[in-house]
Amino acid sequence: MSDAQSKIDETVKNNDVVLFMKGTKSMPQCGFSSRVAGVLNYMEIDFQDVNVLDDADIRQGIKDYSDWPTIPQLYVKGEFVGGCDIVTEMTLSGELDEMLKAKGVAFDADKADEIRKANA
Repeated sequence: MSDAQSKIDETVKNNDVVLFMKGTKSMPQCGFSSRVAGVLNYMEIDFQDVNVLDDADIRQGIKDYSDWPTIPQLYVKGEFVGGCDIVTEMTLSGELDEMLKAKGVAFDADKADEIRKANA
């Protein structure tokens, strides 16, 4: 396992929620990363952001780690959830809420409902 892979593995295993993204949760640098970070921030989910633009090895390494070609990538309790489209679909269907509840991750359910109402 490369240094980047080890660092990614450690980050995923040591944080309940991790978003590998372009930019940071307070300053996303692409629309897809902004959408996922926005959902997590709005739902008041405490998450670790990893800016893949800071390290080319991490940027490629996360794609290899998950066998998923795009960024952002969301992990919850060590499990790869998906990218922007999947997280969006899961948020709108309520599936993300169920996953977070099942894994014991705190979030604001009322805010999740607001997202669904706004997109109905």
